[in-house]
Amino acid sequence: MSMEMRGRVALVTGGSKGIGRACAYAFAREGANVAVTGRTLSELEETAENVRELGAEALVCQSDFTDRAQVAAIAPAVLAEFGRIDVLVNNAAIIHPRIDLTDLADETWYDVIEVNLNAAAMLTKSVIPTMVEQSSGTIINISSIGGRSGGRGRSAYRVTKAALISLTQSLAAELHEHGINVNAICPGGTDTEGYREAFNNRGRADHPNLMLPSEIANLAVFLASKKSSAVTGTAIDAFGGNNPLFG
Repeated sequence: MSMEMRGRVALVTGGSKGIGRACAYAFAREGANVAVTGRTLSELEETAENVRELGAEALVCQSDFTDRAQVAAIAPAVLAEFGRIDVLVNNAAIIHPRIDLTDLADETWYDVIEVNLNAAAMLTKSVIPTMVEQSSGTIINISSIGGRSGGRGRSAYRVTKAALISLTQSLAAELHEHGINVNAICPGGTDTEGYREAFNNRGRADHPNLMLPSEIANLAVFLASKKSSAVTGTAIDAFGGNNPLFG
């Protein structure tokens, strides 16, 4: 461990499980203090406790990302606790099963857009002023292999993931002069609780090519480190064993 991030603060959304939890642990191992958001308090507290066992400080921000007031309260809470925000990982997302648009409930469409895109954009907007004041910061949007193309039954999810890539590019252009890098990660199939639930399977037990959440977390740590200082406005494909190049 380089401990390069000692004294820095990482805010990770969807930090109660999957990629978000893995990111929280990865940043803690590098010395960063970590704030995690999510809906389920018990799971967030478990993440926070493990972060503390890794030697970092942790803050739980229980939030429902369909509630805009709760999203707006996150950055002030983190700043009140730690005084700064150095890294934002927009990871929280709703993954819906394969459902054609004609069969998709209107409420599901709106919830997916609200959580996966609107909340990410508004939370980013709320952390930008402190990053500008610091003249530094890293924003990482967790997109998806699904953000690269459409797919039957995946309309709501893939629309949001494609939009995150475009948002990444726009924000990178806006924030570069302030020393803030903005990038996206596009994971391929990853063995998370959300994946298992959405597709009713046992993850890697059924699909050995699925990646581990820690593989994506390691990439997030790289993007938040000084080693990636030349990288901004980019969406990095991390497809693992599901890379279409492999057939």
